[in-house]
Amino acid sequence: MSLILKEKIAGPAVWRGAELTDVSSWSHRLTESEIDALDSALVAVKASGKSFPNFGREDFLLPTWADKLATLSSELEEGRGFFLMRGFPVDRYTEDEINILYYGIGLNLGTPVRQNPKGDLLGTVMNVGDPNDKETRVYETNAYLPYHTDPSDVVGLLCLQKAKSGGVSSLVSVAAVYNEILEHHPEFLGLFYRSWYYAHLGEDLPSLSPLFSYNDSKLSFRYLRQYIELGHEVMGLPLSRVEREALDLFDSIAQREDLRLDMMLEPGDLQWANNYTVLHSRTGFEDHADPGRRRKKLRLWLKMANARTLAPDFPGRNGLPAPADETAT
Repeated sequence: MSLILKEKIAGPAVWRGAELTDVSSWSHRLTESEIDALDSALVAVKASGKSFPNFGREDFLLPTWADKLATLSSELEEGRGFFLMRGFPVDRYTEDEINILYYGIGLNLGTPVRQNPKGDLLGTVMNVGDPNDKETRVYETNAYLPYHTDPSDVVGLLCLQKAKSGGVSSLVSVAAVYNEILEHHPEFLGLFYRSWYYAHLGEDLPSLSPLFSYNDSKLSFRYLRQYIELGHEVMGLPLSRVEREALDLFDSIAQREDLRLDMMLEPGDLQWANNYTVLHSRTGFEDHADPGRRRKKLRLWLKMANARTLAPDFPGRNGLPAPADETAT
């Protein structure tokens, strides 16, 4: 098998946002019976005296969800790579109950992994950071969030509150972008397969990884340009002009209106995406002045049992290691 995929990708993973006009083909509104099953699982956890995140899948049973979650798992890995659940009644529950419910769904779909050095298993996506502080992560501000992937097999994003304006979520098919590069700009392709220094959270120094990787008949991708540029800066190896041009090319294709799929996540919407096949982004936004009405989403990173086999030089990233004080106990 060639190291570099030189033929266009075909199949459901290749999609264009402009063609996905039938929302029902990539979304599902939760039924009353499905919500009742969540309520029953919530009651069982609370009756046991347990709370988030100190319970397991055996404590949050969703037998009537089994087929749905199996279909979702297959769609994320073998299908388009994304899906939207709607109608999660977030107004019905307290913050602690939402954490239990969301985490419980995650336990039934995959294995939740840690998202920061503190070891958090649910991340709060909210405008709470100082944009002038280099340590602030972009998702903690209201700035435009460029197309990227997260370090896990799958990412889930549950909307609790919308912004006053803006904050549109956007997805794009990695395979569709790849086909465009292959057809119109093949001279850049090899650059994406070579190793780049990537500044990963939880690592003392940037580590090497290609951006594209073709293995076991599947193309995988890892991308967050800010961390690539930072990784090369830390190593004293700033990106060359041709490397920057290659990344500029990728960014320009990913942002094309005909390729991307834009959606405004409403409260109760739960978006799932495969981080190897789908890039996600969001526009800048204006928040409400009232802190209690600010845009808020909960993020879940999952390791999946049906995840693809990755090449040795494309190491899997499923969250961050457990904090030192946790591993010591």
